[in-house]
Amino acid sequence: MVERAAGADRAVESVFREEHGRLLASLVRRFGDLDLAEEVASEAIEAALVHWPVQGVPASPGAWLLTTARRKAVDRLRRDRAYAARLAVLQVEADRARPAPPSDAGPGDDLPDERLQLFFTCAHPALLPEARGALVLRCLAGLTTPEVARAYLVPPATIAQRIVRAKKKIRVARIPFRVPDADELPGRLPGVLQVLYSIFTEGYAASSGPRLQRLDLAEEAIRLTRILRRLLPAEREVTGLLALMLLVHARRAARTGPGGELVLLKEQDRDRWDRPMIEEGLHLVSRALPGGPPGPYGVQAAIAALHDEPSDFASTDWPQIVALYDVLLTLTPSPVVALNRAAAVAMRDGPKAGLALLDALADEQRLRGHYPYQAARADLLQRLGRLREASEAYRRALALVGTEPEREHLRRRLEAVERVR
Repeated sequence: MVERAAGADRAVESVFREEHGRLLASLVRRFGDLDLAEEVASEAIEAALVHWPVQGVPASPGAWLLTTARRKAVDRLRRDRAYAARLAVLQVEADRARPAPPSDAGPGDDLPDERLQLFFTCAHPALLPEARGALVLRCLAGLTTPEVARAYLVPPATIAQRIVRAKKKIRVARIPFRVPDADELPGRLPGVLQVLYSIFTEGYAASSGPRLQRLDLAEEAIRLTRILRRLLPAEREVTGLLALMLLVHARRAARTGPGGELVLLKEQDRDRWDRPMIEEGLHLVSRALPGGPPGPYGVQAAIAALHDEPSDFASTDWPQIVALYDVLLTLTPSPVVALNRAAAVAMRDGPKAGLALLDALADEQRLRGHYPYQAARADLLQRLGRLREASEAYRRALALVGTEPEREHLRRRLEAVERVR
């Protein structure tokens, strides 16, 4: 009985990860209220934890959750007539604002995806920029508030406040749940791209937990970006983002060892990289860069391509990578980009040059809780033979690291330094 209950719990968790965004988007589209959708989705999960261990996991668990959540929403609206009347008015307004589907759309047309509609809603310009990604990561991707906070390098309480305020703004401003008209898309697109990239980043390098990667999130971000590119094929930054995701995700099988341990880029078995995915990514880079000034995602995709193209790590074109980081810093100046550039400079010019650049970033507030900064300093200090300082930097990095594979990697590096000191 205990094993059956544990299996049901795992099934609920798996379905929640896979279906949460779809479930929430369907509920928002049906009832027009994000808070109600979240509440009944949570209640449906709780009901599954009660019933599935006894009755068994249903054949279509996602459909079971959606049906249960809808029933709970209807029950709640029956109990609260005033709330139901308000939602009915909002739904009528949303239906009027929603454009009619194109006449040539076939029954198998998956555009627009309901989740993509909710992405655009959460990326509405009426919302503060820092709240858009946090809202989608929390509500559609199903990340916890601490996970979202780690992704944005801010305290969990700050993220919680942003999410509450954003949902209130959607409700008060009556922001419609729909994909914007063609003339609105350019202004709304950067916010959506940022959200998609944030989800991919959490999947590629999880902020916490026992695993280095959350492949379900990374693949979901890729799927949604593919849909967005079909919707907006002329937008070069959409193409650039998809290229970046594919070129990075192609390394997924080689990034961890048999026990889930972290494998650094220079130590990865490149025969395990997904070559068809790399080829697709390289093709998309060639489509994203020409035709005008480059965008940030196109430049990052070009950097990823320079990592993926060589047959071995020693052949990496570090001068070109540094040059591309110079371009990226002019497009999106940030401490994290400067950190990555410093690491590339260390590969091109040596650890002393890289460390000087890292030390110049020591007062950057955003890097104080960013463990890769301390880990990068520790590595360069170790390479320079400054072992006492390297040990201190590794310990600071260990205090900040999120996932167990990264923590174990840092422990091994620290032990290696301590042995020689």
